[in-house]
Amino acid sequence: MTQKSDQILERMMALHPKIIDLTLDRMWRLLNALGNPERRLPPVIHIAGTNGKGSTQAMIRAGLEAQGKRVHAYTSPHLARFHERIRLAGQLISEEALTEALDRCYAANNGETITYFEITTCAAILAFAETPADYTLLEVGLGGRLDATNVIDPALSIITPIDLDHQQFLGDTLPEIAAEKAGIIKRGVPCIVGPQHDDAMDVIETKAARLGAPLIAYGQHFHVSQERDRLIYQDETGLLDLPLPALRGPHQVQNAGAVLAALRHLGADESACEAALTDATWPARMERLTTGPLVERCAPAELWLDGGHNPAAGKAISATLATLPKRPTHVICGMLNTKDVAGFMTPLAPHVQSLIAVAIPGEANTLPAQTTADAATSAGISATTAESLDIALDAILATEPNARILICGSLYFAGHVMRENV
Repeated sequence: MTQKSDQILERMMALHPKIIDLTLDRMWRLLNALGNPERRLPPVIHIAGTNGKGSTQAMIRAGLEAQGKRVHAYTSPHLARFHERIRLAGQLISEEALTEALDRCYAANNGETITYFEITTCAAILAFAETPADYTLLEVGLGGRLDATNVIDPALSIITPIDLDHQQFLGDTLPEIAAEKAGIIKRGVPCIVGPQHDDAMDVIETKAARLGAPLIAYGQHFHVSQERDRLIYQDETGLLDLPLPALRGPHQVQNAGAVLAALRHLGADESACEAALTDATWPARMERLTTGPLVERCAPAELWLDGGHNPAAGKAISATLATLPKRPTHVICGMLNTKDVAGFMTPLAPHVQSLIAVAIPGEANTLPAQTTADAATSAGISATTAESLDIALDAILATEPNARILICGSLYFAGHVMRENV
């Protein structure tokens, strides 16, 4: 049954012909028409970066909630349902609350041009402003400086690792992209900075100095590392010896460093810091699927899901695969036509036996399966194509019933898989 929120979202898609059009003018106009709810938010933690934004947000939320705090959270894109984007005081937004917020934004917009992401971000801000909570976690959608979320005065900013992605919108070089991400830095507001390339860090430091924003930076003000099966974090207030993050992959140790720096800045105790690592969940980030019809169908094969889609994500997936027990690993990959496919594929090559490329169902910007397969072949991976996820799974299981199957390449593809596995 179609929900009313789905119908409103469908109408919103027609308000602007471009999916992405970076400017804040339309946001300011609609927020003003709504009575400026962005000024009534609980203290905001604003998170930008190329990779790790969602994982960082999930861990911070777990740590704050372990202290009994009520936490709003905004993320994008969603995987299976739009409601995943908006979490009100710890709970996914209800259909009733979402419909009301969308209706009010649609009416206040009065038919003016506005992008889908902008008007839905306004709906999230409106819902957050009218629901009591202790903190608001806002994840940037794209870039930072002109992102629709950059209409708030944060209590704390966080910049996760910056790498090449969305060059058509943010610039072709790391300094250009870093300048866009650093656009979330506000005058006098502390900013946590995860590990960065030197030329990106130079841009961040210059911007922070100009605005008098104190930096709390990895490698300068805090350090994090893995020692055997523990995470060791150290800053000027002392050392923490904690379990490794529940979120898989060596890159999550680096993300956890920024999380712990943020929590310590906010006055969290050690138990909250531990909960941030052990209690966080974040779907489709090197997630081992353990239940559902796809899992049952593929048993005894392992089924893994990841939504990463750029070169840095390829490296993170590769590093995670290297830590897993040896097992024949086969990839099913669907990607968008805006991504650096070769850059994503190349790190995977040493760890996988084959790749089957598919087009992402229902996605206008999907990369043709043959183009994905050709990129994999060029990266040194034995690659073929399939008409669908089901056909790809059958092909792998027919020859390797005990395989490790990794489905990856796009959050949109991951969302399709999650809907198939309900």
